[in-house]
Amino acid sequence: MRAWMGLGVLALALAGVMAVLLALSRIPESEILFPWPVAFFERGLVAHVVFSFVVWFLAAFGLLLALALPSAPRAPLDRIALGGVAIAFVFLLIPSVSDRGEPTLNNYIPAITDPLYYAGLALLAGALALPVGRFLAAGAGGRAPDSPFALMLAAGGAVYLLALAAFARSAVALWPFAPSYDFNEALFWGGGHILQFLNVAILIAAWIALAEKSLGGAVVPRPVFRLAALVLVLGALAGLAIDLVLDVHAPARREAFALLQYALAPAPLLAAGALTRSLIPAARARPEVRRSPAFLALVLSGAVFAVGGFLGLFVDGTDTRTPAHYHGVIGGINLALMGVFLGLALPQAGRAPRPGRLVALQLWLYGAGQTIASLGLFWAGGYGAPRKAPASAAPGLVELGAQLGLYLNGFGALIAVMGGILFIVTVAGALLRRERNV
Repeated sequence: MRAWMGLGVLALALAGVMAVLLALSRIPESEILFPWPVAFFERGLVAHVVFSFVVWFLAAFGLLLALALPSAPRAPLDRIALGGVAIAFVFLLIPSVSDRGEPTLNNYIPAITDPLYYAGLALLAGALALPVGRFLAAGAGGRAPDSPFALMLAAGGAVYLLALAAFARSAVALWPFAPSYDFNEALFWGGGHILQFLNVAILIAAWIALAEKSLGGAVVPRPVFRLAALVLVLGALAGLAIDLVLDVHAPARREAFALLQYALAPAPLLAAGALTRSLIPAARARPEVRRSPAFLALVLSGAVFAVGGFLGLFVDGTDTRTPAHYHGVIGGINLALMGVFLGLALPQAGRAPRPGRLVALQLWLYGAGQTIASLGLFWAGGYGAPRKAPASAAPGLVELGAQLGLYLNGFGALIAVMGGILFIVTVAGALLRRERNV
């Protein structure tokens, strides 16, 4: 658990460093002080997205699997998996800070057209497949816990393997490789969309864990979560079927996946409804439930995720309303995972944070900041602010409304970054100290 937590916060820290370097690279004449690699803005953006939205989520998934099914100390398979993820970090980072390859801001998993970068992605995928396979094998053999938490993780594991199958199918269809934006868009489109079902499974599993921690036991109805798990696996199966039937370059493939995105909504709605029915009566009757960090993380996660989901009803893919949607949704997932780290994983690892207001403060800062930032992006997008471009490259931003939206986004992002830094410092400090309470 400590190793997976360490890799997770390291991914967030690297993503944060890249965000700072991105800001510095946009300062006029900054190249005089810093010898930026060619196209560093695009390289830094690729690294920021991959470490904050791909590596972080997969490391957190590894942690959830370890929480549900602890292994023997120094188990060889887990050590191999952790070592593979650590090496993948290096392979992904080197092209981001050098002049190797060309960055492509394609959807889902932006990439750099360098063999080392692709090797890093493949190593990351293969390394995580090891604990996923162990967990699914344990479940098939009756050795995994019989709980909604384990059930949701099993669904996530099945979705993950289906995503790998989709990536492999796309790679075979695109052979011989000619790395470019179009190549990466086709390679990562199908499997990348299927990975969104894994992200939802991670979210629901974290919600279940936080609810049970808040209320002191299993309180969630199993049938609802069986249905939610089934919906996620069927959605992922439909995605793989689309990839197997349609050509990787066919417009119908993109249209089919655009429709499949609506299959992401039922599972979190089912989970939220079931958990709400259990939590509201307990929170009203027991004040200690409301004061629990796990309960706070759960409530904030649901609220921010709902905001992001609502904004998604208005996206068109060309302006900043699209990142407004996914920053809100991802912010909700991040809050749930922050609650798992702070309220469950660290205490179980003997590294519980000191009681106090710091834990609540970082959750509030991140949740409020992400909400404000997402609303700012949505506001700016309504005035035509383009996505995947710095403000200086968008002549349409003479519109006062777009400028105000981006200022609001920057203000919210600053607040969220403060919460994120506090979270990284709290977890890293806990992991690096030997005391049981830090």
